[in-house]
Amino acid sequence: MQDIRSILVVIEPSPDESLALKRAKLIAGVTQAHLHLLICDKKHDHSALLSVLKASLVNEGHSVTTEQAWNETVHDTIVDVQLAEGCGLVVKQHFADNPLKRFLLTPDDWKLLRHCPSPVLLVKTAKPWTGGTILAAIDVGNNDPEHRVLHATIVDHGFDIAYLAKAQLHVITAHPSPMLSAADPVFQLKETIEARYRDDCKAFQAEFDIDDEHLHVEEGPADVLIPHMAHKLQAAVTVIGSVARTGFSGALIGNTAEVVLDALESDVLVLKPQEIMDHLEELVSSET
Repeated sequence: MQDIRSILVVIEPSPDESLALKRAKLIAGVTQAHLHLLICDKKHDHSALLSVLKASLVNEGHSVTTEQAWNETVHDTIVDVQLAEGCGLVVKQHFADNPLKRFLLTPDDWKLLRHCPSPVLLVKTAKPWTGGTILAAIDVGNNDPEHRVLHATIVDHGFDIAYLAKAQLHVITAHPSPMLSAADPVFQLKETIEARYRDDCKAFQAEFDIDDEHLHVEEGPADVLIPHMAHKLQAAVTVIGSVARTGFSGALIGNTAEVVLDALESDVLVLKPQEIMDHLEELVSSET
């Protein structure tokens, strides 16, 4: 996160204070990143609002540009502008869809998480980050090289946010329930499963100086445990990875990041493996 040089901030055209802009300012204040303000609008009716926001931000010492754009859908517009501007982070306020609409249609923010080539910070609350708790959620059960890199990236970003917000970082990983029929004896007992997962966590614990008190290895489904732990710790931000499934399989299966999005009471930073981000960038570039 310290390497981010440009942040795309999706502005909602309303008189209320933009929560997305509030978070982006906090990050830019530490990283000195440029802020590119975007309103997704067909009619381009919000020049006055963008001018006021830009003037205020420039007075505060920020580097700022603004844009109104539209390309068929909100998520397509955001992805197009992110790629064109080379933004290393997208910050957007999340508004939960009602369950019926979510059942019938894939929510826009799910589509954004699937298609955006950069990390996405979805802002859900006005809760201060400063002095709070940051929760990084990983899946050490997937220990192939790509996932190990993703785990390190998740913890690294969690550590960065904790540093800039003077907050505490906690890490959670979920493990499966014991199965007596498992071929590997390790997975027949809860104690041996937890011990295996804790061993798999030792590398990043050593790298980021995370003690056992700040590591939570819990039994159960990740989509239940992550919101539960975030609530228990009163987390201000939850950092999570996404495999960015698309198409029919994505519609059926979904990603943990998508499933927990409405259940979490914190802001959510969603990261993808570098290979997937590169592939998405290629796809978007080929369509323009």
